[in-house]
Amino acid sequence: MGKLDALIEEGERAGVFPLARGCVFVRGHQVWEGGNTPAETVFDLASLTKVMATTALALELQVDLQARLARWLPTARAGDATLADLLFHRSGLPAFLPFFAQAMAEIPQLFDDDCPPKLRAAARERVLEQVLATAPTRPAGEASVYSDLGFILLGEALATAGGAPLDALFADRIAGPLGLSARYRRCSTALPLPASLAPTGNSRPREPAPGQEGLWSVPARPTRPGEVDDDNAWCLDGVSGHAGLFGTALDVARFGQAVLAEKLAPPTPWAKDATTPGSTRALGFDTPSDLGASCGPRFGRSGPCGAIGHLGFTGTSLWIDLDRQLVVALCTNRVALGRANLAIRDFRPRFHDAVLDALAP
Repeated sequence: MGKLDALIEEGERAGVFPLARGCVFVRGHQVWEGGNTPAETVFDLASLTKVMATTALALELQVDLQARLARWLPTARAGDATLADLLFHRSGLPAFLPFFAQAMAEIPQLFDDDCPPKLRAAARERVLEQVLATAPTRPAGEASVYSDLGFILLGEALATAGGAPLDALFADRIAGPLGLSARYRRCSTALPLPASLAPTGNSRPREPAPGQEGLWSVPARPTRPGEVDDDNAWCLDGVSGHAGLFGTALDVARFGQAVLAEKLAPPTPWAKDATTPGSTRALGFDTPSDLGASCGPRFGRSGPCGAIGHLGFTGTSLWIDLDRQLVVALCTNRVALGRANLAIRDFRPRFHDAVLDALAP
């Protein structure tokens, strides 16, 4: 496994990321963990929240995935979509809208260290109202469009179904039973900073990601460490179905192993959505694309079950090879070098190929 450590050193030198930590499990056993930062380093897991919290809770709470969203959120314009539609990213909702811009402009106290919790609650309510009022742009099932908005709504529906806020449900129903240290970090709660924290940015709103240029105009202001990188999630007080979890690489790998051990199992075996044209999505997860898969060309190709995985915008990833019984977690803070830094796209496949090479008999 020495090549994995060398690859991380190479990635740091090449400006792929400042910090990285990886962890590999095979058939339930941890076979490697390493990186250029300590094992206890906490990363903003970004969209890994979608699988580790939201998808996991949808399974743990045993909600009816074929029920319409309107059952829990009656005012949602996308209320006719089912929970399964949201999990498979086929609800017809847009991928992203910068709702944070209005909240930041209308409630500038959000940037203050001593912002009253009631103002953070007001900002959260305003953003949720906008998400609820967003109509689908196409019929459910017509196409697969990866949607943050869909998972924001899904998280709120699960909080209603579970009778508690999403962060409390995750801590009690997922993290506790699975032995994970991962948690949400509410902006309105003065949580102590972890001893080792991978930074992601020093101003807010964050710079636009490639393709988002010109979508908002809000003066950037200094930001506090230890708060979620995603601006919509930040205006949701750091707790959302699409982003907000912080955790270690070992947390991510342990979650992947829990999936392999069927501690969190879908109603039917993990598989690509066969009903939506062109979709690579599984329930909550993704599957390797035919070309340019982030897990490389060999991962998930050794048997009939394939692989499931997910990426996080900050530079995190989890891939699970179901046939090899292999879990690979890679956590980085690549956005600390700028959101336009996309070198991680070439690095991830090389890393997963190196894992398979190291495990080859």
